[in-house]
Amino acid sequence: MRIIAGYLIGIVFGVGIAISGMANPAKVLNFFDIAGTWDPSLIFVMGGAVVVTFVGYKLVFGRSAPLLEEKFHLSTLRDMDSKLIGGSAVFGIGWGISGFCPGGALPALGTGRWEVFLFTAALIVGIFLARFLQSARKSSAA
Repeated sequence: MRIIAGYLIGIVFGVGIAISGMANPAKVLNFFDIAGTWDPSLIFVMGGAVVVTFVGYKLVFGRSAPLLEEKFHLSTLRDMDSKLIGGSAVFGIGWGISGFCPGGALPALGTGRWEVFLFTAALIVGIFLARFLQSARKSSAA
């Protein structure tokens, strides 16, 4: 049942990304181009996402446990450290340069555009590089 639920949630997410234009890097880049061809429509996408998330959290956390798990698994981290700040900066810079974020790029793979495949490959390399650097940092500290 969890696999089916994950699949259906992924379908809804992908369709939402496609309808909103988040899979189109030109639309995203135009949102960031305030002095040029600014397209403010993604503000409504983000606002809609915030409203849906707010309502969803209220509904979900009103329950004693999730539907498909025994308990909620929430992060207890509250500190802003260099990894969080650095990761956020890299995410924002990558989004601003390419027009893709990971959430928008994965559904955009269906377009067959080489730019999406290049971005996704760079994303995967970045994930493995970050994990490698993190494990090297831990082993040198030990």
